[in-house]
Amino acid sequence: MCEEGCMLPISCPPLTIRDWQLHDLAPYRRWLQPGQRWQSLDGPYYRTSTSHAQIDAKVDALREQIDEGQWPTPRTRMPIAYDATDTLIGLVSWYWISEETDWPAVGIVLFDPAHWGRGLGYTALGHWCAYVFGALPQIVRLDIQTWSGNHGMMRLATKLGFREEGRFRKARIVEGAYYDAMGYGILREEWDARHAGVFGPPR
Repeated sequence: MCEEGCMLPISCPPLTIRDWQLHDLAPYRRWLQPGQRWQSLDGPYYRTSTSHAQIDAKVDALREQIDEGQWPTPRTRMPIAYDATDTLIGLVSWYWISEETDWPAVGIVLFDPAHWGRGLGYTALGHWCAYVFGALPQIVRLDIQTWSGNHGMMRLATKLGFREEGRFRKARIVEGAYYDAMGYGILREEWDARHAGVFGPPR
């Protein structure tokens, strides 16, 4: 189900959150190559080495999906592009922590470190949260899950009004060191009170 507040594409100048396009595939392939800095922050405790064959398979599957124009409603993962050049710079996503209890979490990645710390993540993730709340009228909260080594994501969650609700000490291992698993949450009424008229289409 989708309400009026989840219209696509999502315009959030200087960015647009939109469906995949064929010209996204070449830069996406480049950003999937091992050794990218964003990979060291995006759930590195899960990460395994990715072969060229695996990257090719992922890009080929995405190409087929673009050709067929088959996208889920509501969207679960979308590219972030610069308005001026329509260039892929990152992704936003959401997933169920527990679908049985209507409990989702959102995420974002900006591939190029040159785009970090400039407010782009705040703009994109703020509009994406508004989309998810609009697309899933049954949910009463959103979560962000990260780890204590990802200081940028922790700051972004706090800036958007998410509260630190869980800290599982030394629950993640990255490059042999222990880090805390971090959980942030915001209730729908808290989101509406804080961001009404800021993110999403005008009410």
